[in-house]
Amino acid sequence: MKTLPEQDDLLLRLRDFHSDYFPLHQQRFQDLVSQGQHPKTLFLGCSDSRLVPYLLTGADPGDLFIVRNVGAFVPPYDGSHGLHGTTAAIEFGVLSLRVERIVVCGHSHCGAIRAAYEGVPDEAVALTAWLKLASEALLPVRTSPEALRRTEQRAIVLQLERLMDYPMVRREVEAGRLSLHGWHYVIEDGEVHVFDARQGGFVPASLASNSGTGPYQPYVEHDGQIISAA
Repeated sequence: MKTLPEQDDLLLRLRDFHSDYFPLHQQRFQDLVSQGQHPKTLFLGCSDSRLVPYLLTGADPGDLFIVRNVGAFVPPYDGSHGLHGTTAAIEFGVLSLRVERIVVCGHSHCGAIRAAYEGVPDEAVALTAWLKLASEALLPVRTSPEALRRTEQRAIVLQLERLMDYPMVRREVEAGRLSLHGWHYVIEDGEVHVFDARQGGFVPASLASNSGTGPYQPYVEHDGQIISAA
């Protein structure tokens, strides 16, 4: 057998998946093909390599519909930032897959948030434009660990608010068929802090009573009954 160069570790991992992992879960993958995917959660997370959705949630193949980008940002639905794959994925997840939850997951030590304060190389034209999606979350202070942490969390709430501008998201939320969840993963602690709209802040998952609810007003039916998607 041909000897692989040391740097081709990706090929070795592909082979390990096929020979070790796949045989143990082959029926699951075959079912996902024959029956289609039916994930209940759309996970919109930052692209940071330290954020691993399957590890955080203990999910199996078919459980998460994953969308990732720099900063875990949601483009405005009005198209003011042009067409974007994140918008398309949200539409597909809500309209076609009928997900029941959307999780927006940011994290500590986020390079996108720091770059929104400090700038990026001139050559990064697309990144410069993209980081403007965080501008409303920035604080009028000098950068510090506390300011960055607060901004990371503010940015998560901002994305939840933007999601509610998506007609299909608002409709499903108000109908009680979809819930929004904001998570801030603190890498060094190994804990996710979930946004609790009622408390108006982030709560460690180890102390929280739920996995987070997005900032939207309860939907009031014509007879005065309050419907909450929490």
